[in-house]
Amino acid sequence: MQKTVIETLVQKLVDQESAELVDLRYAKEGSKWILRVYLDKPGGVTLDDCAYFSDRIGSLLDSESAVDKSYILEVSSPGLDRVVKTEKDFKRFAGRQVKLRLKVPDNGQRNFHVKLTGFESGNVIVDDGGQRREFPLALIDETRLEVEI
Repeated sequence: MQKTVIETLVQKLVDQESAELVDLRYAKEGSKWILRVYLDKPGGVTLDDCAYFSDRIGSLLDSESAVDKSYILEVSSPGLDRVVKTEKDFKRFAGRQVKLRLKVPDNGQRNFHVKLTGFESGNVIVDDGGQRREFPLALIDETRLEVEI
């Protein structure tokens, strides 16, 4: 089945468990299909949480026959450099430094290291060296938090 069907099923389960589906990636790597699920919850995700969610997600997808190929399921935390994807994420992480990559270059540049300032009217708002910039969410390939040490 399509990734959107898998994502919808996983989202419902994760919501019931008061956790957050940060990202879901389903792709072929070599000869194998890999389904990677990145979760977060208040206080962070433990190894026990990953095992628990792996069992629950695997059982759900099998019972719904949601995946029509043999696959490997990996469940993990999003890590310190977690992906920022949704309007809620962009607002939540305002004030943080991010790596932002565009789908197409803007004035010859696709990659930016900027300070996230928010989200308005479908646009991600950033501070690029003191200059306010807006990027339509649809044109962003990926945004990740910069690791702060």
